[in-house]
Amino acid sequence: MDEKRQPTVPSTEELENEVEITVYQAGGPGGQHRNRTYSAVRVRHVPTGITVTCADTRSQLRNKRLALERLRRRLLERRSRRPPRVPTRKSSGVRERELAAKRRRGRLKKLRSDLDDA
Repeated sequence: MDEKRQPTVPSTEELENEVEITVYQAGGPGGQHRNRTYSAVRVRHVPTGITVTCADTRSQLRNKRLALERLRRRLLERRSRRPPRVPTRKSSGVRERELAAKRRRGRLKKLRSDLDDA
């Protein structure tokens, strides 16, 4: 019985136990309120080393939630597998049309050359 299992991402509580959260002053537009408060959040997932930052809002709590959601998405992308590539070939008709186009192009170039050189 070969069941397809979806990649699992830890719950919010488990995720918070696996991360280091640091806060810092965000720069950029927003004026004095943004420049003087520690509202930007940097979340580092210790087991994988993935780092996510968020300074979207002026609220540290909201930025923390957004950063954890971004980290969750990245972990899900990392754990999901891409399907293997199936090698393909050009059909014989496509290959024949390509070769015919190359022959036409070669004849055109040959006609451009000086007749004295030939």
